[in-house]
Amino acid sequence: MGKSEKELSTFNDPAVKKETGLQRSLQARHLTMMAIGGAIGTGLFVSSGSAISTAGPGGALVAYILVGAMVYFVMTSLGEMASFMPVSGSFETHATKFVDPAFGFALGWNYWYTTAITLPADLTAASMIMHYWFPNSSSLLWSGLALVLLLVLNILSVKGYGESEYWFASIKVLAIIIFLVVGVAMIFGIMGGHAVGFGNFTRGDAPFHGGMLSIFSVILVAGFAFQGTEVVATAAGETKDPAKNVPKAIRTIFWRILIFYVLTILVVGLIIPYTDPNLLKTGIENVSISPFTLVFKRAGLAFAASAMNAVLLTSVLSAANSAMYGSSRMLWALAKEGKAPHIFAKLNSRGVPMLALLFTSIIGVSAFLSSLFGSGSVFLWLMNASAMTGFIKWLGIAVSHYRFRKAYIAQGRDLSQLPYKAKWFPFGPIITILFLVIFVFGQVVLINDHGWVEIVSTYISIPAFLLLWFGYKIIKKTKVVPLKECDFDLKE
Repeated sequence: MGKSEKELSTFNDPAVKKETGLQRSLQARHLTMMAIGGAIGTGLFVSSGSAISTAGPGGALVAYILVGAMVYFVMTSLGEMASFMPVSGSFETHATKFVDPAFGFALGWNYWYTTAITLPADLTAASMIMHYWFPNSSSLLWSGLALVLLLVLNILSVKGYGESEYWFASIKVLAIIIFLVVGVAMIFGIMGGHAVGFGNFTRGDAPFHGGMLSIFSVILVAGFAFQGTEVVATAAGETKDPAKNVPKAIRTIFWRILIFYVLTILVVGLIIPYTDPNLLKTGIENVSISPFTLVFKRAGLAFAASAMNAVLLTSVLSAANSAMYGSSRMLWALAKEGKAPHIFAKLNSRGVPMLALLFTSIIGVSAFLSSLFGSGSVFLWLMNASAMTGFIKWLGIAVSHYRFRKAYIAQGRDLSQLPYKAKWFPFGPIITILFLVIFVFGQVVLINDHGWVEIVSTYISIPAFLLLWFGYKIIKKTKVVPLKECDFDLKE
């Protein structure tokens, strides 16, 4: 059994739009640019310096490559399911249909929590960036203004979100391309007065400062940098012709990871010694010493260095924009399935889940804690919490895809009929699961190096997820769905 022509067109049917209330306003160019630039933001522009400083250029590069490889497999897994079943509550829906309704419940709320706390992390970073131009200003002011701006963009319509994200992503993609060109020119002596060469990878105990433990210590930083890649699947439920456009967007994943993450970390590590005190470290509240800005300053491009901070601002606003969109859609999907208060399932005349959006925005108010504890501290807490919940989310996607493919075959369906087929199955989801187990428990050996607040903010998501999973399972008496009973119905 393959997917019928009727099934393929289900989500383009006006009747389905009327039933769900969601508007399929996102176009191919929106989805493609969201796939390219969706996760390029705070984690890469702001946090990469601390990774290099902690683990050395080689250690940071290994951490980003490991997490990047895992994210590639996660996205191919998600691409296969999302192109076949493009729904706004993708993670919750896939886990519910192919694993266990209790697992879907826990994964859905975990995703909401992940994106909800990513929002204040990005708003906090935005306030830190504004201190570059207004050093004595209030973090409360800038976080509040950013929150209002993003709220307005999301309230307008899904097209308003898509259009703003398209231009946000375009700016940061262009900035990284310029950065890489300038960086390579400095390495080979075309700019900056002399060839930087490869010396920073051999000085002292570089490239692996601190050994294996230091690599584990920056895994969370790398994990935070990749948060948001899955927004393509969340947006599939509001995209025109998702069976065609989702696979097109997913196919950019490999090159995006290679160019925008791996090459960027390599260039920064080659140009700036990991011992440079100006690298952004834990607790420092001045984003003007982002490694991107430092590279432009070393190239003698003072204006470009200042402009880079404006790019940083658009990047973190873009990441916050995606977080607000993703969390509100997941809350809407949970409410629609009866797994969240039904009030959050209400949509306005433009197909926007207003109450879900407003409730999520309230979480963004926690960014205002910056004014009490200091932006650097709050940003670190939120970054660690977001990375760990993100790992749980990716684990859920891998498990769901493994079961999806097994059920698809068990029910006699034709794999050639899938709009997008993930490569390397079953190795992709299996490798993802193994990597995540190692990453999560690898943090345990570092527990004595952190304060209790940081430990709690990082690990609280694990018992919370288990409580949601088994609590729902006990109350609702759910069971693992047998492969031959998995529901492939495309109707939301």
